[in-house]
Amino acid sequence: MKFINYFIIILLIASSSCKKAIDLYPISNLNSETYYKTESEIRAGLAGCYNGLQKPMNLEWSLTELRSDVSKVGATGSQSSINLDYSSLDMYYPAPSNSGIYNYWLNTYNNIRNCNLILQKLGVNYDPNAGSISLGTTDIVMTDSVRKSIAGQALFIRGYHYFNLARLFGGVFLIHTPISAETAKTINRSTVADIYKIILADLQTASGYLSNKRFSAIAALNIGDANQWAAKALLGKVFLTLNRKAEAITQFNDVITNSGYSLQASYANVFSTTTEMNSEILFTVRYKAGGVGLGSSFGNDFAALSSGSAIINGSGQGLNFPTNDVDSNFMLTTTPAVTFDSRRATNIAVFGTGTAAQLYARKYLSPVVLTNDGESDWPVIRYADVLLMLAEAQGFSPSSISLINQIRTRSGLAVLPATVNSVATFEAALNKERMLEFAFENLRFFDILRFGTTLTTISATSIMRAHFAREYNSHYINYPLPRLTLAELQANVNANKLLLPIPQYEIDTNTQLVIPQNPGY
Repeated sequence: MKFINYFIIILLIASSSCKKAIDLYPISNLNSETYYKTESEIRAGLAGCYNGLQKPMNLEWSLTELRSDVSKVGATGSQSSINLDYSSLDMYYPAPSNSGIYNYWLNTYNNIRNCNLILQKLGVNYDPNAGSISLGTTDIVMTDSVRKSIAGQALFIRGYHYFNLARLFGGVFLIHTPISAETAKTINRSTVADIYKIILADLQTASGYLSNKRFSAIAALNIGDANQWAAKALLGKVFLTLNRKAEAITQFNDVITNSGYSLQASYANVFSTTTEMNSEILFTVRYKAGGVGLGSSFGNDFAALSSGSAIINGSGQGLNFPTNDVDSNFMLTTTPAVTFDSRRATNIAVFGTGTAAQLYARKYLSPVVLTNDGESDWPVIRYADVLLMLAEAQGFSPSSISLINQIRTRSGLAVLPATVNSVATFEAALNKERMLEFAFENLRFFDILRFGTTLTTISATSIMRAHFAREYNSHYINYPLPRLTLAELQANVNANKLLLPIPQYEIDTNTQLVIPQNPGY
């Protein structure tokens, strides 16, 4: 059962006792200097950092899943500006003026600022030259353990945001302390290497500051907090992305051996609103229904277009439309009858019949009283992710096969066949397992991006070009404007376009320096 505590001080300010809290942009530029003076006020600001995860997450699917082989734009004939923006992302030609890209960027940097305010007040300093974090003095009265716990959580959130920015945009603005708007205009893009320096420093420091209690010992008061195991799991993913596999393996093994987290008995149980924060959820972005401004819109966003009240109160928008690729990969047999991987029922459903039938993503579907006020949380990193990343880091081996089989048997599937007996067949099996296990969790694009580094036989370009070839005649050929040929569509998937453009607004409004755009835009 979710719960929420909050109080009101001029503006609505969140309690930190649960991360289901009133959305907070840390008071205001005017008040932040005078407000964060006590432990309770710092805790309120930390709750704002957690709530600040929601706005980027509300948009993230369009920058990740939509650019993968799991999701596509359902309404190919719509010429609305928002649908054209989605279509350009889906087909790898987004404009630097794309509104979704800019809003994601803005919301992410807003929450980095939230974290920076808390860290500054706690005396946490980042040295960009050394790539290290130190703990200075603070005027706030609190115990050292509380100070480190709050700082560790803020560092985790900041590191998570920068990790997403680096993978989506490459080198971005490195802002590690609160600064004015005018000062911000004097800071240009940092290198990708420098962004990863702060990501590693944030997560390594967080893993030392945060609680290492096993899952079963976590107090109800701390449910939803980032802890040492979340930091180590995310740190392992960063190391894996950097192809530092030995360091990634160390982090993953620590989580598996010592955290007390585990696979749930059933896949569906992982995502049920009655069993949230279960043993598989290392970290999640939390949502709270009930008309308090914290509900999620995903149920309405992703339910079938024009479905009325048949699926969810308030109808659906048909966004994050499942591809034939992902649906066909869930299929196990076609004769004598069609049977599916049991995970399909959690991920995909069908609305309508015959030629009017629509697939839709149902993973975040829960009953709502108010439109766009859902209860479902969005998992960021799960125990299943740790298992499969360990297999990826280890490469083809009996141990890695065993890790994949843990995921398969949980879903009622047979273990991998003996024909998975080479690097190529192992990597193909791992690729498919991650596609199905994490469908509609915003991991697929980042996975295929990473595969170009960590695997030897699979890359993002090969996966996406093959995807476009399979779906071109049934889907992409139907776009009236622009109607790209298959060759043009496949050519869009290149090293340049795997990165998003820096929002044009950032470039146009800076009067102090010239901000370089990513190549190809």
